[in-house]
Amino acid sequence: MDELHEAREQPLHLPQPRDDRLRAVAGLLYDNPADNSSLTELGRSVGASARTLSRLFHNELGLTFYEWRTQLRVYHALVLLADGHDTTYVSHACGWANPSSFITAFTALVGTTPGRYRTGHRTTS
Repeated sequence: MDELHEAREQPLHLPQPRDDRLRAVAGLLYDNPADNSSLTELGRSVGASARTLSRLFHNELGLTFYEWRTQLRVYHALVLLADGHDTTYVSHACGWANPSSFITAFTALVGTTPGRYRTGHRTTS
């Protein structure tokens, strides 16, 4: 996570939860961004209902669970791409079912494709 904060090109801001239940969910997903568990399943593991967690995500972070998880995955992808991993590897490592859906989500948040980001990052490093 330290690398994420140091990335100059990082255009995203991933809000950090304060609530213990949200922090527990965030911890699970930081450890395994590819985890495709539903909010209900994650809630069971941290002792909170999906409805409660959904409300907390919205009220505390201003994002839905799915928006927050997508941003977390893109953060993780930025580090993997900067390390030189290819788009297919990164898409699967970050939890997308296929590279096309990863490219779409990444481009929407970062403003460039993963391939261009990786190439640009290598030439500026």
